[in-house]
Amino acid sequence: MTRIFLLILMVGFIWSCKNDDDNDIVVVPPRLLSEVAVENDAEIKSYLQTHFYNYEEFENPTADFDYRIKLDTIAGENSDKTPLIDQVETKTVPRSSSHFNLNDGEEDVQHTYYYLSARKGIGEQVTVADSIYVRYEGSLLNGQVFDGALFSPVWFDLARIQAPQQGARGFTEGASNFFTGGTPIINDDGTFDVEGYGVGLVIFPSGLGYFNNSQTIIPAYSPLIFKMDVFAMNTADHDGDGIPSKDEDLDKDGYLYNDNTDQDFEDTNRSQRFANFLDPDDDGDTVLTKDEIVIEADGKITFPDSDGDGTPDYLDSDS
Repeated sequence: MTRIFLLILMVGFIWSCKNDDDNDIVVVPPRLLSEVAVENDAEIKSYLQTHFYNYEEFENPTADFDYRIKLDTIAGENSDKTPLIDQVETKTVPRSSSHFNLNDGEEDVQHTYYYLSARKGIGEQVTVADSIYVRYEGSLLNGQVFDGALFSPVWFDLARIQAPQQGARGFTEGASNFFTGGTPIINDDGTFDVEGYGVGLVIFPSGLGYFNNSQTIIPAYSPLIFKMDVFAMNTADHDGDGIPSKDEDLDKDGYLYNDNTDQDFEDTNRSQRFANFLDPDDDGDTVLTKDEIVIEADGKITFPDSDGDGTPDYLDSDS
């Protein structure tokens, strides 16, 4: 009898603990994009008003200057420095909650990012669809570094890293304001030098980053800073259809994943959607895009419209 009584007590204790544990679990729903965008913008502006970069070294570089952006607080002996807020430029980018798999219905919430071109490169301007060879460093507003490649540059496919859940839309947008360097000079040891490469900085809100998804040492809803040295770029044609990916951004909003001409066809006939820059048959008519355009000898692309309805054949499943 005593054993049965003790067993009942133990079961009751375990059940009560389970109930207590359940009651302690609080599920916090994601915040609204519109709310966080305003909050992040205030944080970024405060940072820009209280920090500066080594602009004097860029204005009067010494022979051994490494052209690296260095950030510091305006205080003490630096109290007379020009704040970043007076030197950066801004652009706005629409962002929807669906990009983060959220279902609160917020569409096209405007997000402002800030960029600084410390040195304009002498080469080509980058686009959001290019691949770039870059040296970079990512940090939080408190200065904590979370990622970087400062000694060995890396290639980034700007189109692919702007994909939903990648957290790099702000990096891609920021990079598109910078220019590459000159033609690489190959050294005897296999390394190379690039003269006049672009040096820049971009600061963007969490809505152009990871938003509510924390990443290792990046807390949710964190604005991010990226310094970048842009050495070279490749103009990409991701699907090999003859049209550069940058020209498959049909609505010209800088976001490649919302341009999908045959989405309805794909929803009915395929298990996956492909944005135009990843789809060799943009209109889903079984005729490849490369066979519905004309590439001239000089590389210029023309777009036939055989039925004269104003929509080029490669985007028109009826022609």
